[in-house]
Amino acid sequence: MLDSSLTRRRFLANAAALATAVVLPRFAFASAPPRMITGEEALHRLMAGNARFASGKLLSPGRTPAHFRPLAAGQNPIATVLGCADSRVPPEILFDQSIGDIFTVRVAGNYANGAGAAVNGSLEYGVEELNVPLVLVLGHTQCGAVKAAIAHLHDDELPAEIKDLVAAVKPAVAESSGTSSDLLINSIRANVKRGVAYLSTVDPILSERVKSGKLKVAGGVYDLATGKVTLLT
Repeated sequence: MLDSSLTRRRFLANAAALATAVVLPRFAFASAPPRMITGEEALHRLMAGNARFASGKLLSPGRTPAHFRPLAAGQNPIATVLGCADSRVPPEILFDQSIGDIFTVRVAGNYANGAGAAVNGSLEYGVEELNVPLVLVLGHTQCGAVKAAIAHLHDDELPAEIKDLVAAVKPAVAESSGTSSDLLINSIRANVKRGVAYLSTVDPILSERVKSGKLKVAGGVYDLATGKVTLLT
């Protein structure tokens, strides 16, 4: 039979340990547990985070070295976001997500068609190696790359490789030129939709996962003025 004082000490020690675990924040001891989440669920989580961001009610943890340390051994993001390099459009912040939640690929103009291995290979890596269930193409209002494509739709006067970058966005502008409403916003939306359509058919990694239902490819536009992301169908 156990000594009653020893049993009581063990009980108190276990209770204290449990209390400590309850009050510690999740990221203080978690080490990138496997994610079990669908593309639709991941998209819902991002949009819920954006709603918090737009309303100023952020919940994401701090960004000190202590918050990064638990993820040093691995990462399990819930989504890949193909966003613009624009300094005003950081996906982790505008979706109010924690460290390690988003695998981010950014290029001016957030384009995929003709972006080459640096962009598309990164997207494929996120899907193949990290098993993200969602790829979100994220455009934004007042996009400089789209503005340049509109201004130089019929010429090649831009310097160096900026010319090639803008050329990749021009088809979206050309598609939108016949519309009667705002050419800029229509071109921004068309550019996102072109990216979604393209990525859904990239063989073999992305297309096969889309067909099997393991990957969702979606698109949205972030409004710089309101902070809100609008999904495109």
